[in-house]
Amino acid sequence: MTDPAQQVQELTERMARLEEELMRAQRLSSVGALASSITHEFNNILTTVINYAKMGLRHPDEATRTKALDRILTASQRAAKITTGMLSYARSTSSRIEPQDLKRLLDDVLVLVQKDLQMHRITVDLQAAENVWAMANSSQIQQLLMNLIVNARQAMKEAGRLRLIVRDNPDEGWAELVVADNGCGIPQDKLPRIFESFYTTKAPDDRGQGGTGLGLAVCLKIVESHHGRIRVESEVGRGTTFTLRLPRSESPAGFISTAAPVRAGAR
Repeated sequence: MTDPAQQVQELTERMARLEEELMRAQRLSSVGALASSITHEFNNILTTVINYAKMGLRHPDEATRTKALDRILTASQRAAKITTGMLSYARSTSSRIEPQDLKRLLDDVLVLVQKDLQMHRITVDLQAAENVWAMANSSQIQQLLMNLIVNARQAMKEAGRLRLIVRDNPDEGWAELVVADNGCGIPQDKLPRIFESFYTTKAPDDRGQGGTGLGLAVCLKIVESHHGRIRVESEVGRGTTFTLRLPRSESPAGFISTAAPVRAGAR
């Protein structure tokens, strides 16, 4: 007869594996939501490379060829940055929690969602303070941000406004991230359930596809694993604001932030 303690241990380990697989599946689902815009972005990059390569071949003068090569290099670097970000986001399985620069994490996510926001004419109001550090797992917080930003974009009609804030709250011991939209909002009677697994407020679109009900459930699990807090405020017709609080951390000794500013969908 199997020892009850051993059965509990086996069930616990199985649950942990299932939760990890669920989180990985949800991460890939959020990547899939961006597939169309990323494909469009790569098509634009390839068009740029081809056109400037043709220009360089047609014009023998050094100035024109230098300009063409410079544009090709810039476009190629953009493609490499997107590819690296996508692979890192989709494959990362590390569970290590360590000091993280929240602006850097947000900038990395914006690289992936920038084209999607531009295609839907979403204006981004980015208010990201420098050197705001939190104890965090980088891939999990990026997954959380990706979920919230994709949800916000889907809640807004074209020409909406997305507000992203990174701020320090040393008095209370938190580093904070805010994702706010001016979209359709969530009815008050549905707010208490939005973090439940498989519960969704999204109606099916014109292709019959609605939400999976996993995105916000995964967000809550990530926040809890970080001993953080997440708050949602919403009003139908005016939009939704998510505020994430993570235990703050001091900048690692000798570290200087070099995160480049990212402008996503700015007009």
